[in-house]
Formats: sequence, C-alpha cells, structure tokens
Amino acid sequence: MTPVFLDLDGTLTDPKPGITRSIVHALEALGMEAPEPDSLTWAIGPALVDTFARLGVAEPEVALGHYRARYTDVGLFENRVYPGVFEALDALREDGHRLFLATAKPHAYAKRITAHFGLADYLEAEFGPELDGTRNDKGELLAHARAELGLDGPGVMVGDRMHDHRAARANGLAALAVTWGYGDDSEHALAHAVCDTPADLARAVRTLAGQVA
Repeated sequence: MTPVFLDLDGTLTDPKPGITRSIVHALEALGMEAPEPDSLTWAIGPALVDTFARLGVAEPEVALGHYRARYTDVGLFENRVYPGVFEALDALREDGHRLFLATAKPHAYAKRITAHFGLADYLEAEFGPELDGTRNDKGELLAHARAELGLDGPGVMVGDRMHDHRAARANGLAALAVTWGYGDDSEHALAHAVCDTPADLARAVRTLAGQVA
C-alpha cells in the first residue's frame, strides 16, 4: 500500500472565493488599497504570512488576524470540491493506497472543511500547520507527518503548487502535479509527473507509486 499525501486547496477543493475575499477584507481592515479578488489566485497555496508580506503589509501577523476573523465565520465554506475528486478518491482507495491530507492550511480549518464536504471519510490522517505558524513550511510538514505515521519509505505527494513538489522531493517522495488548481507550467515542471484531470489521478499515482525522488 503506497502512502499518498494530498494537498487540499487547488487539489481537492477550489477555495478561491473564501481565500481571496478574506485577503481583501484583511487589507481593507488595515486601511490599505486592496486588489480585485480575481487577481489574488497566486495567493492560494503558500503560507498567508508570506502572502501578506508580498502584498506590502508591514505586520503580516496583524493582517492574518483580520483574515481569520472573516475566514473562520464566512470564508471557510466559500469553497467547493472539484468535479471528479470523489471518484478519484474512490479509485485511489480501490487501488489500496493509504490516503493522507498534507495542506498548508492550518489543520484546525482543514479538518472542518474535509468534514463538511465529506472528504474526511477517505483520509487516514490529516496534517496541516498550527495556527501559530508551526510547520508552515510544507517540507517540514511532510517530514512531521511521515514521522508521526512511522513512514520512511517511498510515497507520492499530490498537489498543484511548487511548494508541494519541492516538499515531496525534500522528503524522498514522488511529486505529482495537478493542473486543475492554481500552479502554472513552471511550477508543474518541478514535479516528477503531471495529471490533467481527476479522472486520470489514480492511473498517475499508480505509475509513480514506488518511485523515490
């Protein structure tokens, strides 16, 4: 049974409305001019403190507080599961893979999302950073997850952004990029293989299973 680590945002669900609107809310709460939400898709995936720093916020942690004030009540469920994802998870499970969540979203939020949308039933365990920023780095998060699970062999990390692929390689996992999320071609080039549709996910994982970065 191959362990398969799945990203959440941009891989299992499309979180664009909740994330981008909550970033705008945070910037406006700080009295800053906010860009249009549709221009913020690059912010889906990386740690939010890094996003706010890139947006020129002097105190990213303060902005994060404003973001969470809206996201916790409203933005969390301004989200949808990508079409075909449930079928892909069924196929992965039928192939005998062990499925885990490895997300840059704090696990306190991620577990609410996976439970709300019915994704948690497919996952053996779920990993994400702490609200205080511990394990914001995806590589550290994957290392922690593997240590907690007692896994030191090969596996696959499935995600849409460069952070997923770099984290996979840093931990000796095969990196599988999915193109229906928010990464671009340059990011996908960092992965070992690319998958274009959820319908192809099980086959792509099957091909990569057992490979080591």
